[in-house]
Amino acid sequence: MVNAIRPALGVLAFMTVLTGVVYPLSVTAVAQLAFPMQANGSLVEDSNGVLRGSQLLAQRFDAPLWFHARPSAGDFATVPSSASNLAPSNPALLQRITKEVVLLKGDQTQPVPMQLVTTSGSGLDPHISPDAARYQIKRIAAARNMPAEDLEKLIAGYVQSPLIGPPVVNVLVLNLALADNPAISRNE
Repeated sequence: MVNAIRPALGVLAFMTVLTGVVYPLSVTAVAQLAFPMQANGSLVEDSNGVLRGSQLLAQRFDAPLWFHARPSAGDFATVPSSASNLAPSNPALLQRITKEVVLLKGDQTQPVPMQLVTTSGSGLDPHISPDAARYQIKRIAAARNMPAEDLEKLIAGYVQSPLIGPPVVNVLVLNLALADNPAISRNE
């Protein structure tokens, strides 16, 4: 019996060190060397060097001065992040979306983009489409007392074209550019 236990304990110790220490440390080292920004959470700082968030997680922006992200079923919390899990046939989903559309529509004549009234799968999607960002221009321009053309130029400068999928705009990065741009923020 001892002859069977000793090799088993040796393999257990070896595999524990290999998979619990060597592998995680080597993956961390490669990530830090090859992709340091992503490995550290893609953190974003404002022009004063103050940490404002991560490019990977949506944040709540409620004031009319800012671009708004998609709604979050998890209230923008990272730990309980999730989708709403409401089926398309669920009346609660229709009520929530109808309420969002009424709030966003205001005096706009164009339809509200679907991204501004539906949650993402994680509830923390930091991106919206350029059309969803442009839809918000009228509200932001009125709140900031600024020309809509300035906001259009700002959005155009922050459109990202991923390798796969449609063009997107990161809401946090766009709002930081809006806050840090003296020409745009002059009327706040």
